[in-house]
Amino acid sequence: MKKTVFRYGFYGALTICLLFLISWYGFRDLSFSTQEVIGYASMVISLGFVYFGIKHFRDKENHGKLNFKKALTVGVLISLITAVAFGLLDVLFTEVLEPEFMEEYYEATVKSMRDSLPPDEFEAQLAAIESQKEMFSNPIFSFGLMAMTVFVIGFIISLISALILQQK
Repeated sequence: MKKTVFRYGFYGALTICLLFLISWYGFRDLSFSTQEVIGYASMVISLGFVYFGIKHFRDKENHGKLNFKKALTVGVLISLITAVAFGLLDVLFTEVLEPEFMEEYYEATVKSMRDSLPPDEFEAQLAAIESQKEMFSNPIFSFGLMAMTVFVIGFIISLISALILQQK
C-alpha cells in the first residue's frame, strides 16, 4: 500500500504544482477570479490520481478485492501528500517567488468590492477584510488554508472513489 500511496501522491503533487505554476505564469493577465477557477480545476485534476491510485491498489496489489475502509485510507493518504505539496508550494510562491502577490490580491479585492457594493456595505466589507489581512499574510496560516482546501476536495474524491471501486 505504501508504494501505491507514495507513487500516486507524488503524481498528484507534481501535477498540482505544475498546473499552478503554468496557470500563474502562463495566464498572469487573467483576473484573480478566473485564476481562482483555474486553481480549483487544477486541484480536481491533480486529485484524479486518488481514483487511479485506489484502482491500482485494488487491481495490482490487493488481488482485485478492496473494502471501503481500505479504499478510503489509500485515497485519503494520496490526498494528504498532494495537499501538503500544494501548501508548501503556496508558501514558497507567496514568500519567495511572488512576495507582492498578497498585496496585489488585496488591492484587486478592494477595487472589485468598491466597484460592486454600495458605499455603506463597502465600508463594512473593507473593515472585515482589513481584520483578516494580517492573518492571511502569515505563511503558517496560508499553508494550512491551502493544504486544507486541497485535502477536503481530496477527501470528497476519496469517498466517491472508494464507493465506486470497493469490491468484496
